[in-house]
Amino acid sequence: MKVITIGELLIDFIPKEKGVNLKGVQNFIKHAGGAPANVAAVVAKLGGESIFLGQVGHDSFGSYLIDKLKSFNVETKYIHQTSKRPTSLAFVSLTDVGDRDFVFYRNPGADELYEASMVPKKEFDRNILHFCSVSLTDNPIKEAHIKAIELTRKHNGLVSFDPNIRLALWQDHKKMLDVIYEFLHLTDIVKVSSDELNFMTGFDDEQVAIKSLFVGQVKVVIVTKGKEGSRLYFKDIDAVIKHPGFTINSIDTTGAGDAFMGAFIYQLSKNNLILNKYNSYDILKFANAYAALSTTKLGAMENIPSLEEVDAMINNYKE
Repeated sequence: MKVITIGELLIDFIPKEKGVNLKGVQNFIKHAGGAPANVAAVVAKLGGESIFLGQVGHDSFGSYLIDKLKSFNVETKYIHQTSKRPTSLAFVSLTDVGDRDFVFYRNPGADELYEASMVPKKEFDRNILHFCSVSLTDNPIKEAHIKAIELTRKHNGLVSFDPNIRLALWQDHKKMLDVIYEFLHLTDIVKVSSDELNFMTGFDDEQVAIKSLFVGQVKVVIVTKGKEGSRLYFKDIDAVIKHPGFTINSIDTTGAGDAFMGAFIYQLSKNNLILNKYNSYDILKFANAYAALSTTKLGAMENIPSLEEVDAMINNYKE
């Protein structure tokens, strides 16, 4: 069973300094990034099969990104390169506890010009499709997402959505929310952070907010809470599945949500798309451990953990 991700593939410039805003940063380190690409890399690193759909510039950054995904054994044959626009860039500032702020150089980037006609038709047989909201702005790639979702539905696959909200990319935040809910209706599983849950729904009460996300096709809602772990809600049962997370020395949280989702989807693919009250706790535990480990080094993709590392952490950790 394969995991297909679609969306942005870009360069994250991570500062060497922490606790400094972007204006004060003197030195950056180049890292491969882009949330859907991070998820594809995680799945492949863990031993699963993943395919990335998207586009980069016909430039050195674009070639670097393709090579980076290849190094993880992500299938890259459907990644296009264009001379119309350069590869997108993101500059990230880090607080003393590893939280981030972003400035994007995109508008549009090469990734946003990926077209629906570029989406392959033969890779969607009962597989998992994962995407985020960063590439749902009014550009050709939005229609490519719709095409990929249609193909996934047609071939009895599963659709996963992490809104991964980046306010800096949207001038009109109401429109952003409208687009997110448009695609939310087409999704089987949605993952949101606790901050995104409040922003998206407008409800302070978590239970009310969760219930409001069960629209359209949505069957499962996952809420990640950073060091406090995560919670999983099923539409058809009242019980909530909780895992408290792992205490760890965090250096950089860039890509932690992607690490969580990649690990979660990997486990789901190994369970033949079966997710229920019997296996969801162990899947959450695995995803939480993987996300925690991913924050112990700089960068979203370069230093993602191996299966052996996450297994060792789970086996040696005392809850």
